[in-house]
Order: sequence, then structure tokens, then C-alpha cells
Amino acid sequence: QLQASGGGLVQAGGSLRLSCAASGRTFSSYAMHWFRQAPGKEREFVAAISWNEATYYEESVKGRFTISRDRAKNTVWLQMNSLKPDDTAVYYCAARRAYSSNPASVDYWGQGTQVTVSS
Repeated sequence: QLQASGGGLVQAGGSLRLSCAASGRTFSSYAMHWFRQAPGKEREFVAAISWNEATYYEESVKGRFTISRDRAKNTVWLQMNSLKPDDTAVYYCAARRAYSSNPASVDYWGQGTQVTVSS
């Protein structure tokens, strides 16, 4: 089970840190991902970190978001800086055996956490 938290309301230019805590099984060998879904839009890839800590980012968040993990704690974080109104969405953590930006190929989903960025 994946439990995401840390969302909220923030002004443009602000920061939030999302957490995703895993329970019930270990995901240390999995690539951990963050996806997001804005109202009326499809779910899209945001960031991922592989088992060996290689990182991947969607182009629009590069330089602003940082994904990290602690495999011993079975936890993944997404540090989001310089937030923009376009970042407003429900953010989901997810696990897959290997990195993929395709949300259809995810093995495990967490519940979402709402991020709202006001202008």
C-alpha cells in the first residue's frame, strides 16, 4: 500500500514537499514514480526514481522538482519549488518494476494528494 501526503494550498512561487510511505511490502527494488492529474486532463508523468536512484523528470518540472527516496524507510519524497498555477493537480505516487512514464503500466498506485497553487 502506498500512502501519499503533503499536498495543500500554496501561492505561486511557493514550495511543498510530498511524501509517499509504503506499507505491507517493500518497494526497495521498484522504481517509484509521481504522476499528476489536473481536472479534465489525463494523468501525466511528473518524476521517477529507480532502484539505483537514477532520476527522471517531466520537462516542465525539471529544475523545480526533486524526487528522492529512502529505501530503508520505504518512503519517497517529491520536493516541489517555484510552484506555478499549472502545477495544480492531484498528485499520485506509484510503483513499477522499472521506470516508465506511461501511467497505464504502473503496478501499484497510491491514493492522491491535492496540490493547489494560487496565482
